Amino acid sequence: MGPRPLDMRWDEPDPSVLALVARHLGEGGLVAMPTETVYGFGCIPEASPMLELQRLKGRGWEKPFLLLIPGADSVPEFDWVPEARELAKMFWPGALTLILLDSTGRFPPGVRSQEGGVAIRVSPHPLVDAVVNALDGPIVSTSANSPGGLPAHSAEEAMETAQGLGAGEELWVLDGGPLPPSDPSTIIDCTGSVPVIRRVGAIPVERLRCVLPEIHETA
Repeated sequence: MGPRPLDMRWDEPDPSVLALVARHLGEGGLVAMPTETVYGFGCIPEASPMLELQRLKGRGWEKPFLLLIPGADSVPEFDWVPEARELAKMFWPGALTLILLDSTGRFPPGVRSQEGGVAIRVSPHPLVDAVVNALDGPIVSTSANSPGGLPAHSAEEAMETAQGLGAGEELWVLDGGPLPPSDPSTIIDCTGSVPVIRRVGAIPVERLRCVLPEIHETA
């Protein structure tokens, strides 16, 4: 059997359906779901489902996935430098990805880079918010596309991509409706002495400098 579609285009979250999704993820299942930018594949940050996600995406530990989190307070173990706190306060929920140091080593390789950084974001998409809160924890996320392919902007495209990559019933496609074209998230590395912009995306440099005039851009 192939991936399981699940219609979640609702006006108000359905607690019973969210409980099913949370249980599916907790048991090691995968999902495809919309974010504020594109549809993404996801799982909980544990070794077994992450290995399956890596197999699906055709990538290894050297290119870590990011985490979608319920809020900044949900990951207090990260090294929250003051600049990261300020950026999170100003731009979350939103298309801003922060890389923070996981000095406690809580998260496994595949999320945690060799340098100890973990990329995190609080998504403004209501379905992401509902799922991570039902799960009561972070979810690993990566764009729903084949290697070198374009990311999915609808459940139909995510389903087609998942089928093309060989996904089976371990993957549920959460249909939150189509997404408009958008820029990717802006990525800021806050693991060093000064925050560094690793990718300019939906949040332009000018807005970032209004908050942190000293922020650097990658050379």
